[in-house]
Amino acid sequence: MSRRLHVIGAGLAGLAAALRGLEAGFAVTLYEASGQAGGRCRSYLDASLGMEIDNGNHLLLSGNRETLAYLDRIGARDTLTGPERARFPFRDLATGEQWVLKPGYLLPWTPARRAPGTSAADYLPWRLLTAGPEAVVEDCLTTGTALERVWRPLLVSALNTPLEQASARLAGRLLRDTLLRGEVFCRPLVARDSLGASFIEPALAVLERAAASVRYHHRLTGLDYEGDDVGTLSFGDGRVVLSPGDAVILALPPEQAAALLGLDLPLDHQPIANGHFRFATDGLPGDESFLGLVGGTAEWLFRRNDILSTTTSAASMLADQPAGEIANLLWHDIVRALDLPAGTPLPPHRIVKEKRATLAQTPAMVRARPSAATIWRNLALAGDWTDTGLPCTIEGAVRSGRLAVEAID
Repeated sequence: MSRRLHVIGAGLAGLAAALRGLEAGFAVTLYEASGQAGGRCRSYLDASLGMEIDNGNHLLLSGNRETLAYLDRIGARDTLTGPERARFPFRDLATGEQWVLKPGYLLPWTPARRAPGTSAADYLPWRLLTAGPEAVVEDCLTTGTALERVWRPLLVSALNTPLEQASARLAGRLLRDTLLRGEVFCRPLVARDSLGASFIEPALAVLERAAASVRYHHRLTGLDYEGDDVGTLSFGDGRVVLSPGDAVILALPPEQAAALLGLDLPLDHQPIANGHFRFATDGLPGDESFLGLVGGTAEWLFRRNDILSTTTSAASMLADQPAGEIANLLWHDIVRALDLPAGTPLPPHRIVKEKRATLAQTPAMVRARPSAATIWRNLALAGDWTDTGLPCTIEGAVRSGRLAVEAID
């Protein structure tokens, strides 16, 4: 009889764990509390826009090796698109200046590859790379143009935490894996059609072909233990009794996992605000697929078909504002970014506020992150909030799925 892996949570971490479980020889059952897989990495048809949108925008990098391996596993790498070379276009909404960051193979970067007003030395963030466990990003960077035009837009979006609170060690790890490894590791990539079409639907198809069971509307309410093992899973009125050799991976949000297992975690969250606007345009400046924005409310602008989407990370100042006010702020930024006529009316739109998008990625959070392994032999944890060594990103979520399977296999 084959061993069965019970994966609780069908977000990206859970899907990655399920796929790895298949490779490790498990039969797999995947449980999801809602009626849809994907978690925070999902797409849906929005009735007010009449088009499919993503709940949020995600910018990947070619150095995200775990994510690209996941996409290879589900046959979906070709669903990502991006420039042939690493380039990050920016516009300063206050001054109108435009530039393109072009990471090269050698540092320091030449003037043509960096932001106006910055020097070669600004791209050698040694203090970030050698930071102690209690250091925060802002204390490791010099105040000035490079902070505002390079490091703040890049690192706030990656860490979803204000730089005066964000872990410098996490930032340093991110830079080592991507920007500082050269152009081949930091080419930007985005989902060509949707997050669902790239990350979720192909994964579910692979699981279906492997005869894995996916059970929606199954919310885990408790675990019973037999010695050093989990023995029973409770789902509302139903119970699942584990057989010898079976294993469980909890790929749940941190607050749910903490409540079930009694984990002592700092559960301070940071929000992300996304705006989606239906507006036909010939494209972004330079025919780019995305644009970094400095000096406004929106931090990144993406275009897919007739949808313009913005993202604002660490968006505490927006979290409690009415959607209409947020829409006006973001649309004002888009009008300036695209040089549209002043007074261009607000088009049909959807504002998506993820108030608990990620844990605040502070030094305290980094210290408290649990490993994949637990004190129970057949129970492991997955999720971008676990100790992957990476920020809470798609790359971290996918890596957590692998680490969880390794912990129980």
